[in-house]
Amino acid sequence: MLKGTKPLAYFMDIVGREPDICIRYWRMFDRHVAMGRLIRRELIEAYPGEPQLEYRMLFYALPGHEWRVDAMLTLLNEPGAWSDGRERRFGELLGYEGWQIDYWLTHRRSLTDA
Repeated sequence: MLKGTKPLAYFMDIVGREPDICIRYWRMFDRHVAMGRLIRRELIEAYPGEPQLEYRMLFYALPGHEWRVDAMLTLLNEPGAWSDGRERRFGELLGYEGWQIDYWLTHRRSLTDA
């Protein structure tokens, strides 16, 4: 992100059950937020169907790319099934190039079927 090649990072986990690796990443990102190199936006909501749980959506964006957070939230909240078109938009918002998204769309199902 600091090189400007990826404008947005997105994390989602259950509050209180985050993997240690995520917490370490967030601390690294937060150092750059403190220096003004990144923007941070966090949303915590009730987990659907499990009111005792909450989930966190955590976004880090390059300055000037805050619009990507709003666009990502719109995408994630669209009704209906997840599709290749939505997966493509997800990748675009994160800053992946078209060829990278094409590769992912071609190979992702074989990875999940294994």
